[in-house]
Amino acid sequence: MANCAIVGINWGDEGKGRMVDYLAEKYDVVVRYQGGNNAGHTVINEYGKFALNLLPSGVFHEKAVNLLGAGTVIDLKHLCGEIGRVREKGVPITRDSLKISDRAVMVLPIHPMQDKWEEARLGKDHFGSTLRGISPVYGDKYMKKALRMGDLLHPEHLKKQLKRLLDWKNQVIVPGYGAEKIDFDETLKWIEEYGAPLMQHVCDAGELLENAVKAGKSVLFEAQLGALRDIDYGIYPFTSSSSPLAAYAPVGCGLPSLKVDRVVGVTKAYSTCVGEGPFVGELEGEEADKLREAGAEYGAATGRPRRVAWMDLVATRYGTALQGATELALTKLDVLSYLDKIPVCVAYEKNGRRVDRFPYTPDLDGCKPVYEVLPGWKMDITTCREYEHLPSEARDYVEFIEKNVACPIKFVSVGAERDSLIIR
Repeated sequence: MANCAIVGINWGDEGKGRMVDYLAEKYDVVVRYQGGNNAGHTVINEYGKFALNLLPSGVFHEKAVNLLGAGTVIDLKHLCGEIGRVREKGVPITRDSLKISDRAVMVLPIHPMQDKWEEARLGKDHFGSTLRGISPVYGDKYMKKALRMGDLLHPEHLKKQLKRLLDWKNQVIVPGYGAEKIDFDETLKWIEEYGAPLMQHVCDAGELLENAVKAGKSVLFEAQLGALRDIDYGIYPFTSSSSPLAAYAPVGCGLPSLKVDRVVGVTKAYSTCVGEGPFVGELEGEEADKLREAGAEYGAATGRPRRVAWMDLVATRYGTALQGATELALTKLDVLSYLDKIPVCVAYEKNGRRVDRFPYTPDLDGCKPVYEVLPGWKMDITTCREYEHLPSEARDYVEFIEKNVACPIKFVSVGAERDSLIIR
């Protein structure tokens, strides 16, 4: 079977977790290839409802090997807690079912603290960070000062690397933020406590994936966030600190020679955004409240109310192109069932000029949405399981998006449960 990446087309929170959960049973290896516990992938299945932050969404399928790849950053304490919470609901997570790349980077207690201090320093110009330490730890990685998961298996090297890191950190944070020095012994104790149960999962991800390929096994890549949060091509600087693009999946998984054959891009039937940054067409007041409540739009990782807007085809076309999507999954179509008429943003307008291509971040300022309004269907569609069973207005909505984005919509979600999915 072809290797497949499931990726976000927009600002994140598109519903990637439910798509991974649905498709994972057909794949042998499921890999998270970037990001950390700032992700929030909501999955509802026979075990219950889960908001996964670090664990790949394939953990619910017994035959799948789940891998946290080299491009991820791992908060040891958080991962231990997440494994425990999932196991409590009867999900078997074993040494063989969960693997962690020895090249993945550790998130230490200093990183969320540094995140918090920097957001406070920025004041009203803050980035809207999840305060999980993701930006600081990726900064350490590219400054070549971070600790990696493989260091757990080399305790003397770990101590030397930790000393280098904290000597440098203390020279920066004490005068920079007026913080107290970070204690070496306390940090080492924390690493040893929460690293110990994870050591059995640490592996050479490249070897694991090479052996899987030789055995004819298939790989499912799971991205965090969406294309518009990409560090290079998103709404920088209001982005994540890694690349959620499908093109990065082979690098971030641990075997750069792997190929991505199929890219399923996930987009909601309307737009949502958590965090700061430009968001053309953002709804306010009662209109926003109704859409937010209908879609239960609160961050899975943070609980923050999501910003909401109508479907933005300018951003969606851009995200689809960035991801190289071969097909799309349109989620939460059922949420729009309360509307008589449904606006769709088909272009932007700025200074009297129509804008069809998603612009460079500063040029988004002052952009206003240009809407086309489609008729609503005003009926419950959550029990529909065949495309033909949807009301004609709902099918027209799907096909309008498909035509304007120029990518086939193969999946239509009409509910949160695993089987609430229409395959076209």
